[in-house]
Amino acid sequence: MEMLIRILKKVMTALAIVMSLYHLYTAAFGLPEALLHRAIHLVFTLCLIFLLSIIRRPADQKGKMVWDAVLILLVLASIGHLFINYEYVVTRYAYIHPLSFWDYWLGVVFTLILLEASRRSIGWALPITSGAFLLYGIFGHLLPDMIRHTGFTIETIVDQLYLTTEGIFGIPAGVSATYVILFVIFGAFLEQSGTGQFFMDFATSLVGGARGGPGKISCVSSSLFGTISGSAVANVMVDGWLTIPLMKRTGFKHDFAAAVEATASTGGQIMPPVMGAAAFVISEFTGISYISICKHALIPALLYYLALFMAIHFEATKTGLFGIPKEERPNLKDVLLAKGQLLTPLAVIIYLMLTGYTPMFACIYAILSVLLVALFRADTRMGLKKILKSLEQGARNMLPVAAACACAGIVVGIINLTGLGLKFTGLILYLAGNSLAPALVFTMFAGIVLGMGLPTTAAYIVQAALLIPALIKLGVPVIGAHLFVFYFAIISAITPPVAMAVYAAAGISGSNLWRTGVAALKIGATGFIVPYMFVYGPSLLMIGDPLKVVLSIITASVGVIALSAGLVGWFFRKAYFFERIGLFAASLLLIKPGLTSDAVGFLVLAGIFLYEKFRRSAAPA
Repeated sequence: MEMLIRILKKVMTALAIVMSLYHLYTAAFGLPEALLHRAIHLVFTLCLIFLLSIIRRPADQKGKMVWDAVLILLVLASIGHLFINYEYVVTRYAYIHPLSFWDYWLGVVFTLILLEASRRSIGWALPITSGAFLLYGIFGHLLPDMIRHTGFTIETIVDQLYLTTEGIFGIPAGVSATYVILFVIFGAFLEQSGTGQFFMDFATSLVGGARGGPGKISCVSSSLFGTISGSAVANVMVDGWLTIPLMKRTGFKHDFAAAVEATASTGGQIMPPVMGAAAFVISEFTGISYISICKHALIPALLYYLALFMAIHFEATKTGLFGIPKEERPNLKDVLLAKGQLLTPLAVIIYLMLTGYTPMFACIYAILSVLLVALFRADTRMGLKKILKSLEQGARNMLPVAAACACAGIVVGIINLTGLGLKFTGLILYLAGNSLAPALVFTMFAGIVLGMGLPTTAAYIVQAALLIPALIKLGVPVIGAHLFVFYFAIISAITPPVAMAVYAAAGISGSNLWRTGVAALKIGATGFIVPYMFVYGPSLLMIGDPLKVVLSIITASVGVIALSAGLVGWFFRKAYFFERIGLFAASLLLIKPGLTSDAVGFLVLAGIFLYEKFRRSAAPA
C-alpha cells in the first residue's frame, strides 16, 4: 500500500506539472475551441482532486480508494465522450435534438461528480447551493407565481449543463481555464523565487520602526502578497505566522493583532493589479477591459488600506506602543539592493496591460521575467527543481478555484435556462419599492451571506446573475454594480459568524473568535461604507471630471482617517463618546463625494479639532 501511495504521489506531481504546462502553452500559442479547452481544464482539475483524496485518506479508509478510482474513470469517460463525439456536440441543435443514452447518463454522472469534487475541495456550501438550483430547474413549475417557470425535464437540464457552453463549461469555467490559472501559476513562481519574503522584508524596513510597526508591516505586506494570492485565508497563513507573533510581542492585544492580519489579508483581493480570480470574471461579464477594472478599483482599495493603516496607528498611540528597534529590522536600502529586482515581474505585468496587451500575454512574460530576475542572486535563483515545484504548486492551488467556477456554472446555467435572473430582478425591485438604498442593503446582505459559505469567485458569480441586473436597472453604473457585489463577497471573510480569515488568524494568535471578529469589523468598517459611496458618487471609481475625481480622493482620504479615529476612540488624545460620534459623522460626509457634504464634514472635523486643542491647553501640565 505504501508503494502504491508513493507511485500515486509521483503521478499526481507529474499530472499537476503537465496541467500547468498545458495552460502556459495554450496561452502562448493559441487556445483550442472553448468547449475543448474548458473540458481539458476540468479533466485535469477533477482527476487531481480525486487523486489527492486517495493520497490523503487515513489508513482505516484505504478501502475507499477504489471508489475514488471509479470516480476518476467516470470523469475520463464523461469528458472522453465529448471529445470522441465533438463534431456531433457542436453541430447539434440544443434542446431540439434528443439526447442519446450516453449523452443523458454521462451528463447526469458528470454533474454529480462535479458536485462531489467541489465538496471535497471547498466544502458543502457551493454543492448545496448548486443542488438547490438543480431542484429549482426540475420542480420550479410548482412554486409561487413570482419565481415559477414553465418546467424543464432532466433531459433539458442535462443538455444545458453538459452539452453546451451555457452551463458547466460556461463563462466561469472559461475564465478559470484562460486567465485565472495563469495568474495562480505566476503567484507560485513568485513564492518560489522568494518574493513573498521580499515583500515582508520591504514592509518591515519601510514601516517597522513606526508606532505600531508590526501591524503596519502586516498592512503593507498583505496588500502586496494578497493581490497575487487571491485568497484571504491563504494570505493569513503565509503572512500571519510572522506578523501576528510580532504584533503580540510589541504589545498589541491578541484579538487586535489577529484582526489586523485578517483584515489586511482580506483586502488583498480588491488591490490591483491582480485582484484575485473574480476580477477576470468581472471583465468577462461586463465586457470592460481588465486594466480598466483595475483602474476603477484602485481608489476604493487604497482607502480600505489607508483606514486600516490609520486604525493601527491610532491603536498603537492610544496604548503607548512603539515600533521594532532599529537593530532588529532590515535596512530599506539593503533590502532594495538585495532583492529589489523581484518587483520587476509586477512592473512587467502592469506595463504590458497598460499598453494594451491581453492578461494572458502579460502573465506569460511576467513569469519569464520572474525566472530572469531571480538569476541575479544565488538565494533567489530558480533551478529546474524550483521551476517544477512552481508548476506543481500552481496547479494544486488552482483546484478549489477551478472546482468552484465549474460548480457555479451549474447555477448560472439554471438561471439562464429558467429566466430566474429576470424574475429575481423584478422581486428585488418590488421589495425595494424601486428605491436604490433598500436594493443596495438587500444586495449587501446577500453578498455577505453567500460569501460566508462560498469562495469569493463563486459568491460573485451567483450574485452577478441574480442581483446586479436590479442595481443596473435602478441607475447604478455597470462597473459600480459589479464592484459593489464583489466587495461584499470579499468582506464576508471578516464578517461573523462565518469569517474564514478571522478563524485562520485567531488560530495563529490564540485569541477569542468573537472578539477577533468584532475587532476585524471595527478596523475593516471602510469596506462596508466605501461601496455605498462609490455607487452614489462614481468619482471614487475615477469616473467623471478629473478635478472632481481628485477632490473626491482627497476628501475621502480625510474621511477614512476620521472614521478610523472614531472607531478606535483616539484623535489627538482619547476621544469622548460624543467626539467619536462626530468623527463618524464627519467621515461619512467626507467619504461621500459632493461639495456640500464635504464642507459640512470639514466643519464637523474642525470643531472636534478645536475642542481637542482646547482640552490640551486646559489640561494641567
